[in-house]
Amino acid sequence: MGTLPITELTDRARDIFRVVVDSYLASGQPVGSKTIALSGINLSPASIRNVLQELEERGLLAAPHTSAGRMPTDTGLRLFVDGMMHAMEPSVEERAAIEARAARSGPVEEALAATTAVLSGLSACAGLVMVPKREMILRSIGFIPLAPSQALAVLVAEDGAVENRVLQLPPGMTGSALIEAGNYLSATLAGLTLGQARERLERELAAGQAALDGAARALVEQGLAVWTEDGDRRPILIVRGQGRLIDAAAAADLERVRDLLDDLEGKQEIARLLDSARAGDSTRIFIGAENKLFALSGSSVIARPFRGLDGQVVGVVGVIGPTRLNYARVVPMVDFTAATLARVMG
Repeated sequence: MGTLPITELTDRARDIFRVVVDSYLASGQPVGSKTIALSGINLSPASIRNVLQELEERGLLAAPHTSAGRMPTDTGLRLFVDGMMHAMEPSVEERAAIEARAARSGPVEEALAATTAVLSGLSACAGLVMVPKREMILRSIGFIPLAPSQALAVLVAEDGAVENRVLQLPPGMTGSALIEAGNYLSATLAGLTLGQARERLERELAAGQAALDGAARALVEQGLAVWTEDGDRRPILIVRGQGRLIDAAAAADLERVRDLLDDLEGKQEIARLLDSARAGDSTRIFIGAENKLFALSGSSVIARPFRGLDGQVVGVVGVIGPTRLNYARVVPMVDFTAATLARVMG
């Protein structure tokens, strides 16, 4: 069932609803008729209570058992975000902080982690970013013996990133054969992606052009599948600032916080949620029970895809926080971060 149009509310109902939502987002506490009267709403307490009852019957507000005040439901928050929110653009300082982290030199994962951390700090939420794992451009490959039957393959990329993978050694593999295989691979494959490297090795081995002895050749052949296994299919998911989810209001509901932190540990589920935000160009906002993953913890996710120069989606960036987060401030901040990452990574 969709959210009712904002136009179905009377002017006074809209005014009171906005006061309730604004006060709740600021304090995390239910809002009573006295607070509404003090906000400048020119209605009698009885009229205010009648409007609150109407909004509750429409499913936009709820009254916790322990309080006479009201708080917005997930449906109410959706109505507010879609129809009533006035966005607050990031300040010059906030923009500069995001741009500086995104543009830092070094492996792309470090720039993403730094950008996610600053987004977390500025939004007071946990920051999230997910990108497909980029296929590394090889600089060198070497082998370190671990045991008579095992070696560590060390792959160094042109951007300085390093990947280590344990390989089973063919029978009779000597230390000199390991060095020979590493020298051959580094000389032959530098400047290629793992996929390109595999294709070249397969051609050279099939044509008998690889200048390798039997043991080194066997190592290269059995290592091909391991090196290229899911090379650029595993998404990189970075989460920063989980501690920011435990604020004074959340401390009163530690069970909810525990549920949320458990959700964040299930990175596969988070990755699936972010992946659903890849379609389209706009920001996706998942509020509370609208997404099954965060139904228990009562959390919201704001996520936006960012694209490269070719127009293809490069990744998704966003935040996760309580449903009462400052949407008007955080949504434009996520938008700006996505645009910045698109420029830097495109």
